[in-house]
Amino acid sequence: MAVSNNTEARGQWGSSLGFIMAAAGSAVGLGNIWRFPYLVGEYGGGAFVFVYIICVLLIALPLLFNEIALGRKSGKNPIGAIRQTGGSRFWQSAGVLCVLVCFFVFSYYSVIAGWTVGYIFTEMINIPVDFAVFVETPMYVIPLTFVFILMTILIVLGGVSGGIEKASKFLMPVLFIIIIFIAGRSVTLEGASAGIEYYLKPDFAKIDSAVILQALGQAFFSMSVGWGLMITFGSYLPKKSNVIQSGGWIAGMDTSVALLGGLMIFPALFALLPGKDPAAGPALVFDVLPKVFDVMPGGNIVGGLFFILLMVAALTSTISMLEVPVSYLIDDRKWNRKRATWTVGIAAMALSVPSALSQIPGTFFSTLHINFFGRRLEGFFGIMDFVFGTFAVIVICLMLALYTGWASKLSDYADELASGAPGFKGPFRAGWMFFIKYVCPIVIILLILNMLGVIGFEQAA
Repeated sequence: MAVSNNTEARGQWGSSLGFIMAAAGSAVGLGNIWRFPYLVGEYGGGAFVFVYIICVLLIALPLLFNEIALGRKSGKNPIGAIRQTGGSRFWQSAGVLCVLVCFFVFSYYSVIAGWTVGYIFTEMINIPVDFAVFVETPMYVIPLTFVFILMTILIVLGGVSGGIEKASKFLMPVLFIIIIFIAGRSVTLEGASAGIEYYLKPDFAKIDSAVILQALGQAFFSMSVGWGLMITFGSYLPKKSNVIQSGGWIAGMDTSVALLGGLMIFPALFALLPGKDPAAGPALVFDVLPKVFDVMPGGNIVGGLFFILLMVAALTSTISMLEVPVSYLIDDRKWNRKRATWTVGIAAMALSVPSALSQIPGTFFSTLHINFFGRRLEGFFGIMDFVFGTFAVIVICLMLALYTGWASKLSDYADELASGAPGFKGPFRAGWMFFIKYVCPIVIILLILNMLGVIGFEQAA
């Protein structure tokens, strides 16, 4: 009876489709539609896309399976998963990092999501907005951030199957319909072929260490590995579900959205703003795209749909970011879902304020800076993004690969993946174990050493 009550308290997916939609939703976010296109623009167009796909298949996907296996085997949150499978306090610190990463990233990620909420209205009613002025106006940005966090709270309050699964089953198809519509409109514009060629025809001469490192980092960011999201979602999976098939769908949907995101942006950019540098950086989506929509027939409707799409993508990610600390409080602190969700959500609202204020030049939070192993990090938002959204995620990926591959019995996790997936045997099983034990840790260590300035790969701009 106790087991039944625990399952009821924690929740469980109602179907494999629900898990796939929720997990793909956590992976599909602003990283695909906001971050991926501007990195493509800054790092060589098609060359970056080619390297990114390789990184997803060879590094991110094996790590995704690793996290889901750890979650389902233990039936716990990231901290409890390592404790349940015999990990020492040192290895449990990877789980602690997961909970912290999800909470801190949720707080500043919601600021960007708040921008999307604002832009839905400015596009729909056709009000020109200067992006730089908008983000420097706290009376707009902070309430919009709070509205977005409240939306996330209300979904997570519904629980695993009643809230997250139901929302994901609705939001993910909506996201795909909108993105396919806008991409279809973009690629059929007169002059779009130049943008398609820039985006999909790789110039292999542009591939250097900076492109590889950025593509690898984006693969981690986009696939939601190293956050504990997949451990938590995996813990709600029944043993009969096919993890390999589900993981393949998650990776496929995530990569499809990223590729479609580029098809929305670059053909329209080249067709409607010829001569405009695609390397516009993080402002590409918010600064450049509204100008594209302005000169597109029916542009305000397309623009409104685009920012609804961005908001939906952000929401499918933040519900999983909030779920990780909530599941920890439910599992380990025995809180009920309502108390855990509201506590974490309100704390995230409070922490989002410094991130919003750091966009205003001259404020304390914008001038704040630290020295991180010789790398100068500026602004509260920038510090949070690098320390928690980039560096900590990569460290977690390394620790989890070393934990299952070396400190634990890797064959147990391979057995977990094979449960419900009878085709996972022979070369597939051996290949996954080889990648988790050797390839992934070596690649991640090289990436960390480069980020710390220990080895001299070319630094990304």
